[in-house]
Amino acid sequence: REQPTRFDIEALQANIRRVGLVVRVRWILIGVLVVYSLLAASAYMTRMDVSELVRLMTIPAVSLGFVVLYNTFYAVNYRRLGNIAVWNNLQLALDAVVVSVLVYFSGGVNSWFWSMYALFILEAAFILPHPRSAWLHAAFSVGLLGAIEWSEYLGWLAHVSIPFANARVHDDFVFVSVRYLWQVAVLAGTAGVATRLVGEFRRELGSRRSMALLDELTGLYSRSYFHRALASEIKRAERDRRELHVLLIDIDRFGEFNRRFGFDSGDRMLVAVAQAIAATITPTGDEVATTNLACRFGGEEFAVLYAEDERLEGAPLAADAKGLAEQVCAAVAAMVLDDA
Repeated sequence: REQPTRFDIEALQANIRRVGLVVRVRWILIGVLVVYSLLAASAYMTRMDVSELVRLMTIPAVSLGFVVLYNTFYAVNYRRLGNIAVWNNLQLALDAVVVSVLVYFSGGVNSWFWSMYALFILEAAFILPHPRSAWLHAAFSVGLLGAIEWSEYLGWLAHVSIPFANARVHDDFVFVSVRYLWQVAVLAGTAGVATRLVGEFRRELGSRRSMALLDELTGLYSRSYFHRALASEIKRAERDRRELHVLLIDIDRFGEFNRRFGFDSGDRMLVAVAQAIAATITPTGDEVATTNLACRFGGEEFAVLYAEDERLEGAPLAADAKGLAEQVCAAVAAMVLDDA
């Protein structure tokens, strides 16, 4: 939208934080892989020549260096790129490709590196908004793994032998089939568990946010609470056969104000307007003693529930609601003039 609401902006910022967390977690994985590679190389040197070990580990080392480069790029730019789906999908696809390189050069069907696909499926479920995206990355990982193992079986790829795994199991159709089916089951299970758990987490977070009583920025009531209070007051007004009034307030050209003076100034403007509205509808300052309430309805939109007025002898009428609206406009205009 041209002018996103505060809720839209918060959702985008939350996703950027998730992408940043994944970038930091990837640094941990890179560190683990580096330490593991050094320890594994020390162990392999007891069974093979140094020249053969260097030949075996050169391409995996280059791949790991590539991961360092693109993770550095994302670490620097994730705040700018974190909500661009193409970039998020690209980094996850690159992760899967690097794991495939590690799988091939560590024995193919004998390799235990295939389990790393599960970690990146978890990442996909965490940072991508739709469950189908995690399933697509799971399918991509399964496809890459199958391409390696079945290409070795068919002789399209030369098998890379490693110490401690010299049996020619990559030539055995039954072994390759059974092992690949187990790998597919584990990765599909990872995708299923990840999407369900992350989906439930997001639904719970959304539910808690929607049930929040107050708007964090302005201190007014939240939109969800306003709807609950309105439903209750409508029933009360029908029972007592009296009028009920709702005022909707919108700040004109607020998007232009934000572009000119910045979002921080826009936030200060919203807080000041909210204070002016609250002071107008509760002149005594006692918000607990009145059923009137003001809420932050959207980005720069406010709503007022006008059910009673202690300054009147009875329930407010349409003329009283119009008068209150004029008072709110005057209070906001005075606030803007004072700040200016």
